[in-house]
Amino acid sequence: MKPPIGGQAVIEGVMMQNGDRVAVAVRRLDTKAIVVRSLPVNRRFPRLGRTPFLRGTFRLYDTMALGMRALNVSTQVAYPEEEQLSKGGTFFAFLLAMIVGVGAFIVLPLFIANSVSWLRLGNSIVFNLVEGLIRLAFFFVYIVVIRWLVKDIRRVFQYHGAEHKVVHTYESDEDLTTENAKKHTTLHPRCGTAFLMTVFVVAILVFSLAGNPTLWLKILSRILLLPVVAGISFEAQRFTGLHFDRRWVRILGQPGLWLQRLTTAEPSDDMIEVAIAALKEVRGLDEPAAAERAA
Repeated sequence: MKPPIGGQAVIEGVMMQNGDRVAVAVRRLDTKAIVVRSLPVNRRFPRLGRTPFLRGTFRLYDTMALGMRALNVSTQVAYPEEEQLSKGGTFFAFLLAMIVGVGAFIVLPLFIANSVSWLRLGNSIVFNLVEGLIRLAFFFVYIVVIRWLVKDIRRVFQYHGAEHKVVHTYESDEDLTTENAKKHTTLHPRCGTAFLMTVFVVAILVFSLAGNPTLWLKILSRILLLPVVAGISFEAQRFTGLHFDRRWVRILGQPGLWLQRLTTAEPSDDMIEVAIAALKEVRGLDEPAAAERAA
């Protein structure tokens, strides 16, 4: 089995990871050249990151931290003339995003569901099912709004599609060329968007274990159970990625692929070229003539 390569769309580029090799490829907006930069992998909890059901939380933390660094690098390369956030500014921006995310997708759906008396006093599974559907609806509306209103986000979604096409090309043992990549789908079972869909489903089941207490106890239980949700979701997503060739796994994985239709878009040829440059770098196949190398 080929070693799995994952990635992430960034500002005007793509980040690819192959084990401990990470590369960010970005198209400069002024010169149109592709700049490729390598990033170190900092694993805060290496042992816990290998323990089943515990590793989901710690790998999620490492992935989010790496993603923020990749976004910072891409912004610096794509917009070199603009003022960049300091390390402290990046941390506070990340913290604010986490607080807003928990408030919008955890607390607010819970508050709305809890405001309905027959739900508040009824079965905990039904309550959590309705709460989960509200949470999914909020996420759906959020993605649709930013997709159509924010031009830069639309381009990120195109680079997201380019990342998936190039990974599919690599996994199909085809030459890493634009023409080969264009034939593939923008959807991938190991995508982070599919992981989010898994989180939505697992959260309904796990949060039901807390019963139907008062609102503040519900909020506290949601926050405390987030690592449990992340751990189970990671294992489920990992299993799906390893066994997607099985029909029943593909059926269960369809909702995650459907959701990706909102977070990916057909990329242009030059976007695919950027994704190829990033993947070649993490495989040690970089061609210096095709990209401007930077340490």
